[in-house]
Amino acid sequence: MGIEVGPRSDGEPPPPAPPPSPLPAPLTEPAAERVRRRRLAVEIWLILGLSLGQSAVYSIVNLIDKFTRGPLRDQTATLNAPQSPRPYLDLTYQLLGIGFALVPVGLALFFLTSSGRNALHSIGIDGRSRWRDLGTGAALAALIGLPGIGLYLLGRALGVTVNVVASGLDAYWWTIPVLILAAVQNALLEEVVMVGYLMTRLRDQGWSTATIILSSATLRGSYHLYQGIGPALGNFVMGLIFGYWFHRTGRIAPLIVAHALLDIVAFVGYALFRDVLGLP
Repeated sequence: MGIEVGPRSDGEPPPPAPPPSPLPAPLTEPAAERVRRRRLAVEIWLILGLSLGQSAVYSIVNLIDKFTRGPLRDQTATLNAPQSPRPYLDLTYQLLGIGFALVPVGLALFFLTSSGRNALHSIGIDGRSRWRDLGTGAALAALIGLPGIGLYLLGRALGVTVNVVASGLDAYWWTIPVLILAAVQNALLEEVVMVGYLMTRLRDQGWSTATIILSSATLRGSYHLYQGIGPALGNFVMGLIFGYWFHRTGRIAPLIVAHALLDIVAFVGYALFRDVLGLP
């Protein structure tokens, strides 16, 4: 059966076309603001769920596991653990882990550009004050590092901190470079996501400064709970200092430098002097 096109054979004109559907009314300003806030909340949960928020959940479960096994002082947490007994396969796994761990960093920076801002400039990693950032980062590392060691030793003495092995890698030609890369990766992931991205987005949500800094520091401490109470408390204090610094200066470059230096000293120092100092 054919489809009727044009005027009918009896001369009767075709029926008029139905009127177009009306366009949806534009959102009012309060409604648009609610939609924006909901989208930002979903974005924040996605970023954290793919990165440090996920780490915090696993860390809490890991601490519960350790508590139910026995005294924390008798247990160990190994950082930079080997992934294969075959050296070059282990190297491949290590590099892949470092590379994929930086994907949330790129995603967070991408989301920060959605409002038209320059993400790198807005969180202060634009390279405009390189020497000042390096000097400030070194000073912050000294400020954080010594008390951090004290909290770790206190936690060990009180039995609420596990023995932290800073590097479980065997001695290969690539061990030190990989440990340095792992330290830089940790610094980029934690400071970009936990400070630059999260504090910016919570400010966009209208949170108060004190609540933002406290939330960022609490989350930082929580994903270190697998090491015990001492390191978690130390990282909480570190989060308070870093959060306040970012609030005052708007720059995370010194925080990345400080964090990288702390981890490089811990990772590389452990690998080089483990036998000399009789460390496990």
